[in-house]
Amino acid sequence: MNVSAAALLWLLVGFVLANWPFLTEKRFFVFGKTAKPFWFRVVEMLVSYGLLLGFGWILEASVGRVQSQTWNFYSITALLFVLMAYPGYVWRFLRRRPSA
Repeated sequence: MNVSAAALLWLLVGFVLANWPFLTEKRFFVFGKTAKPFWFRVVEMLVSYGLLLGFGWILEASVGRVQSQTWNFYSITALLFVLMAYPGYVWRFLRRRPSA
């Protein structure tokens, strides 16, 4: 896999993982059917951000040598992750629902 394909794959997986907490009311897609509080969605986003970092590390190791990162990398990727979560947030909290 070349670098361009790895970067595109990382972005697509990041988009899916960022919107994952807003798709269902089940906790981690498995537990319970009650409504999730917002703080639990934030916890799910942190867990999925960690999964994305691990997936990126695996992709980088498969393409070449893994570079050490500083706080700049983590702050930019965290903000990119939150930005990718915006469509799921809009779908869950801001869309109009039909009135009963």
